[in-house]
Amino acid sequence: QVQLVESGGGLVQPGGSLRLSCAASGSIFSIDVMAWYRQAPGNQRELVAAITAGGRRNYADSVKGRFTILRDSAKNTVYLQMNSLKPEDTAVYYCNARQSLVDYWGQGTQVTVSS
Repeated sequence: QVQLVESGGGLVQPGGSLRLSCAASGSIFSIDVMAWYRQAPGNQRELVAAITAGGRRNYADSVKGRFTILRDSAKNTVYLQMNSLKPEDTAVYYCNARQSLVDYWGQGTQVTVSS
């Protein structure tokens, strides 16, 4: 079992920045991929960014060049640095860990981009 706890969401103006954190605990020794997803009201949950155990990253086209996913293995924490935020980035952001084809999810953190 893997437990994930997100933090760092909030209200920010367009063009601003936020950094989300996801702390993993439990049986974390064989996590294959950690990722951030988001879900806006009325929309399906979508992948925002992912990072493999080997450090390979991929991003949704809508966030490329603005968001960066970072992994601190010593702290068992993954970060999502979000810059140049837009109103359409407003959503609940979820941390995800995949381990042996099993998905674990955090509780979600709200990000609201509004003036």
